Amino acid sequence: MLDIDSLNEPQREAVLCTEGPLLVLAGAGSGKTRVLTYRIAHMVQDLNVPPWQIMAITFTNKAANEMRERLGRLVGPSARGMWVSTFHSMCVRILRVDCELLGFSKSFTIYDDDDTKRLLKDVMAGLDLDPKRWPVNSIRGKISQAKNELKAPGVYADEARDPVSKVTARVYAVYQERLKMANAFDFDDLLMYTYLLFKNHPDVLEAYQDRFRYLLVDEYQDTNHAQYAITKLLAAKHQNIMVVGDDDQSIYSWRGADIRNILEFEQDYPQARSIKLEQNYRSSGNILNAANAVVAHNTKRKQKRLFTESGDGEKILVYMASDERDEGRWIAGEIDKLHNEGVSYEEMAVFYRTNAQSRSLEDMLLRAGVPYRIVGGTKFFDRAEIRDVIAYLTLCINPADDMAAKRVINQPRRGIGKTTIEHIENVARNSNLTFMQAAEWCLADETLQMRTRNAIGGFVGLINDAQSYGGELRKVIEAVIDRSQLIQALEQERTDEAESRIENIKEFLSVVDEYVESHEIDESALPPEGINLLADTRQLSPDSLEDFLEWVRLRTDLDAATDDDQFVTLMTVHSSKGLEFDCVFVAGMEETLFPHSNSSRDPQGLEEERRLAYVAITRARKRLYLTCAYARQIFGETHANPVSRFVGEIPSELRKSAGLGSSGFAGTGWEKRGSRRGISGSGKEAGGGRVFGQSSAGGTRPRSYTGRTSPNAEKKSAARVTFAVGDIVDHKTFGRGRVTKVDGDTLHIKFSKGNVTKKLLKDYAPIVKINL
Repeated sequence: MLDIDSLNEPQREAVLCTEGPLLVLAGAGSGKTRVLTYRIAHMVQDLNVPPWQIMAITFTNKAANEMRERLGRLVGPSARGMWVSTFHSMCVRILRVDCELLGFSKSFTIYDDDDTKRLLKDVMAGLDLDPKRWPVNSIRGKISQAKNELKAPGVYADEARDPVSKVTARVYAVYQERLKMANAFDFDDLLMYTYLLFKNHPDVLEAYQDRFRYLLVDEYQDTNHAQYAITKLLAAKHQNIMVVGDDDQSIYSWRGADIRNILEFEQDYPQARSIKLEQNYRSSGNILNAANAVVAHNTKRKQKRLFTESGDGEKILVYMASDERDEGRWIAGEIDKLHNEGVSYEEMAVFYRTNAQSRSLEDMLLRAGVPYRIVGGTKFFDRAEIRDVIAYLTLCINPADDMAAKRVINQPRRGIGKTTIEHIENVARNSNLTFMQAAEWCLADETLQMRTRNAIGGFVGLINDAQSYGGELRKVIEAVIDRSQLIQALEQERTDEAESRIENIKEFLSVVDEYVESHEIDESALPPEGINLLADTRQLSPDSLEDFLEWVRLRTDLDAATDDDQFVTLMTVHSSKGLEFDCVFVAGMEETLFPHSNSSRDPQGLEEERRLAYVAITRARKRLYLTCAYARQIFGETHANPVSRFVGEIPSELRKSAGLGSSGFAGTGWEKRGSRRGISGSGKEAGGGRVFGQSSAGGTRPRSYTGRTSPNAEKKSAARVTFAVGDIVDHKTFGRGRVTKVDGDTLHIKFSKGNVTKKLLKDYAPIVKINL
């Protein structure tokens, strides 16, 4: 029995609103997954909506699996009759049925990031484009953006004006031709071609519209234009679309996410209802109030304020380190202390804005003996030996995949060198053949040595034979691995690295077992016979190599992450979204780092950086630590930057200071520590502090202060004295000023020089009080 009464009032309202468009603004930790699953269960159990008429879309396989598990507990086996998947998985299922209308065969493969980059390099080499002048990542990013904006090569070429866009247009056109010849889609294609299928084949679209009368989209603030267009088409007929999201957590504009999709939902659907979920069940009051205070500085957002009934909890601790090593050392020490107090390692996480910051953090954690894992490091499926296995398996179902063929034609080494591969490529290009077809044609090419032709024949025969393998999935894959000789070749190397690679290939078989166990077909979950269900009846088969590879290609490192109480988690703030921990450390809270220098001068970019800070803060349940460094070496240079404005936006009563910031810089030993590092820039003088707030030019920059010699100046650290309205202060750069307002430990000071008013943080500002 569904216990709707256990929901709070806004949650209950969202669950019971089942007809028409609905916007649910769900703040961090407000129970949105519970609302989504209860709403579906209510429709199935109480309103008798057939489960196969419901589609729920989210952004990660991990989130989709969690939703399916919850629905299974609520509604039983009928949960398997509905679609609960990511956007990309949904598109794959649709394309498997109707891709032939677009000129592809149903055995298509999916190119991941590595495949995409390799093919683009190949295309650019064929166009004689210098990779130093035209970086492949830049071209790739522009093509991805074009696809997310649903611009086909011809449209993109027509709009190209600058040299980079014109070169990109040339690469884009050839790249798409090569993908089609390989019968392959990249990740962006899955969205673009699904949209084109719906747009150009209205009968297909209408069939899916009638099939999915109820559409639910999670994390709607993260949708890009292609995803927005697909969902709008699917919902156009019945208008039963529920979107759930939080505009304050829109942090993926760099990969195409458009915050306007959620901000303008009510313009797209004027009859839409809007419900706010503001009660937080995750974090303490101080953490929530800090998050509210920071994000309130954004202007492009829908107003909401999170609250909790769990009490204030611990204050936020802000630690000022001397440098990045001191920062890492302190974090490691705090983690060790928390662990000794009974906090498990799995409930602690360290976030950073950029991956480059992890090096010094790892070093200090290792020295302290703190076990950790990094999310976003080298993934299991990115390892060379695993990619080799996947390439062999791919060729078994799609021999047209040129990138897979070229990857393993001489892996392990079988005497087919670079010159021979280029010869096969030329044959393929000149005769309009796939690489495998050209390789087979070369068996009769007498210009090649007999030894080379025999090697090619062995490879072609291996792939042809493997295509006929059938039976249990594990046995098929074991047979392919054995026939490929990958393990045997590694055994002959007799090195520790080779042994590790062998272990990885064997571990791949555990992945196969995991897939088989989790994809047993439940016939009882299929809808009644005679109902036109299109692709939704297709459950991934436990013995289908094609389905297994699809499952592998659509996995991410976060999907594969498992709970383990033996490790502290290290990750970028972007990777932390959707997760939560008892104790969170956010390192590098400095201007130019967080907010990042690439975004801080752009109003829209700065608002996204602030949303990123909001995400970081709201990952913490009980304790939040923000750390910054007086000086930091990064990318081989030492910088001294102001404390992040996001720290200053947290009310003083919610935080406490430690390190250099806890008692001012004078007399803390900073002079001795700082002189060791040769601090560059304006922060290199001993005893320096930092200004909070904007410079006269509108940016922020570090200041230093050594004190002025004045008979009337009482040289006292700002943190050691009290200030009142009317007090006269002295600042090295701004000169003489008067305190106009005291807000906790934030001082508002009007300076005579330039007649400007600055907001300075008392604990950090290099100011002295003047006795006149």
